[in-house]
Amino acid sequence: MAADDEVSALAYTARRVRRHLRWARTEGIGRLIEEDRLNPVERIGTALAKRRWRRRAGRAPGSAMPVYLVGLQRSGTNMLVRGLDAAGEVEVRNENDSTVFHRFQLRPDPVLTATLNRSRHAYVLVKPLCESHRVDELLALPGVTPGRALWVYRDVDDRARSEVAKFGDANLRALRAIADGSIGRRWQGQRLDADTVELIRAHDPQVLDPHSGAALFWYVRNSLFFQLGLDRRPDVLLCRYDSLVAEPAAQLRRLCAFLDFPYHPRLHAHIAPRTSHGAAGDRRLPIDPGVRARCDELTDRLDRAAADARSETTKAVDSG
Repeated sequence: MAADDEVSALAYTARRVRRHLRWARTEGIGRLIEEDRLNPVERIGTALAKRRWRRRAGRAPGSAMPVYLVGLQRSGTNMLVRGLDAAGEVEVRNENDSTVFHRFQLRPDPVLTATLNRSRHAYVLVKPLCESHRVDELLALPGVTPGRALWVYRDVDDRARSEVAKFGDANLRALRAIADGSIGRRWQGQRLDADTVELIRAHDPQVLDPHSGAALFWYVRNSLFFQLGLDRRPDVLLCRYDSLVAEPAAQLRRLCAFLDFPYHPRLHAHIAPRTSHGAAGDRRLPIDPGVRARCDELTDRLDRAAADARSETTKAVDSG
């Protein structure tokens, strides 16, 4: 499996076009426009609003707080980006921003540092999903204002369904490359300990179906939240996507309290409250039983950690 940074520009573009055509066929053109923020009216309006904010309340360069939005692809991070992008205080550097990213992966750290220090906004939201395994290192970057991180996770079935719909068996192919040692320096295999690699091999990705592969990849990447000790850090907030869509106002208030950011209903105006489908029995995919057991165990652990973090945030808000 050739990595995106190993193929030519023409091949890479052709791959993206095919992916977008498949996504448009399966999810509809409206979903594609919303997903990639392709509406020019919306984009121009957002840019003008931020320009007005800089003129009125722009901060001195070098004072912006970096906020890293991490976790796993297809976990609902774009919903958070869209909400925070509605605030003039926030400069957004999404993963398709060519200044900071190349083919959805971060450029060298000095590029990121320079971009952060040029900003005249109060916050710079950066979404390095491919570098989620480096969030502890990003939070320790020298020469920038101390930052914070938001780790987002989503119900494993809903995430696996969305992943396979858009990217096919990409997760499964990555797991096979990790198992046979051909992954090289590609992001999917970085900072995995020997136990994790052995766990991948034990589940034999050669015989897994794409949905089971996406679920196992979900397990591997979200396990890093605990392996990196992020659950013990006050500058990292664990966010459950399913809670966000169920109670957007409460969850955005919690997030704003964590960031010391002024809450406003516009931050979730695009989210229609709804119940997550993930817990429904008829929504559960026929995932490999061994993989399912691992994912259920990690889901319980993540949910407990998210509930604990929510409780601590509520206490802080009440005491403040």
